[in-house]
Amino acid sequence: MACRGKQVEAVAYMRTSSATNVGADKDSDKRQRAAIEAFAKANGYVIVDEFYDAAVSGADPVTERKGFVAMLDHIAGNGVRTIIVESPDRFARDLAVQLAGHDCLRKLGVTLIPATAPDFFVEDTPTAVLVRQVLGAIAQFEKASLVAKLKAARDRKQRDTGKRCGGRRTYIERDPGLVAAAKALSGERPRLSLRQISARLAEQGYAHKGNPYPAMSVRNMLAAA
Repeated sequence: MACRGKQVEAVAYMRTSSATNVGADKDSDKRQRAAIEAFAKANGYVIVDEFYDAAVSGADPVTERKGFVAMLDHIAGNGVRTIIVESPDRFARDLAVQLAGHDCLRKLGVTLIPATAPDFFVEDTPTAVLVRQVLGAIAQFEKASLVAKLKAARDRKQRDTGKRCGGRRTYIERDPGLVAAAKALSGERPRLSLRQISARLAEQGYAHKGNPYPAMSVRNMLAAA
């Protein structure tokens, strides 16, 4: 916690996993921001900046999140060494990602504080470590259970209507032109590797968030074709 009477600079980090929770009419980021600001005000911190990863899964490694990486780059030179999040699962829902991410911050000398459980990442007693692991596992289980329930509901509706319902769309559904381009490149001789196909796709303007598609994504495109 910050020293009484002295404000400590901190940055706020927020994450929303689903694209359906992102937008001016949604309240996920507003709720997170309110919780972080309330905690900061009550405990002697002042939020000097905020970073937000929208539509980013809690299972994604923190070093692969654009907002999180931007935050690390920003605080590397400004002396801020405290990050406040709404809750541990807003930082990462997957237990392995949560522990690895916190270890990464700890090695950088950065303190991570969840507003709902301020000591969650601070105490290193055997009991505290066990609690972090158990709570992380519970959050991971709840997420997996929710995903399974939603999938079951979609499958039932699809059986009843004969139409695809929700779920992640395939590459052929999202961008037939991308799949066609990947298939055409796969037929070239000499044969191109998946990474070479990805690079050629990027040259044609087909990229994922500004970067070439991963090799596994190219494999899925070819499978969809």
